[in-house]
Parts: sequence; C-alpha cells; structure tokens
Amino acid sequence: MKATDLRTKSVDDLGKELVELRKAQFSARMQISTQQSNKHDQLGKIQKDIARVKTILAEKASQA
Repeated sequence: MKATDLRTKSVDDLGKELVELRKAQFSARMQISTQQSNKHDQLGKIQKDIARVKTILAEKASQA
C-alpha cells in the first residue's frame, strides 16, 4: 500500500480501510499466538499500513 494511493481516497474510504486493517491485525495476532501461523513479518506490515492510513487521515483533517 502506497501513501500516494491513499491520498487519492476519500476520508470515508480511509476509515473503512482502517477498520479492515485493524481486523487483519487482530486476526494475524491471534494466528501467531495460537501458533497457526509463523508469519511474524506480516504483523509488522499491517502495523505500518495502519500508521500510513492514520497519517493520511490526520493530514486531511488538518487541511479541512
């Protein structure tokens, strides 16, 4: 997920994207904790995507 792609989305779309990423983060955390998955790097990628979305949301809020 690129920041330039996120900047083209609306605030509502970014909110939906954030919710989906939070669900994916929870799912990945549960899979790792129950040892169903060993993809620890996936959790880091999801966290960075969440940070990107939150940053873009903050930028859009400060512009409005």
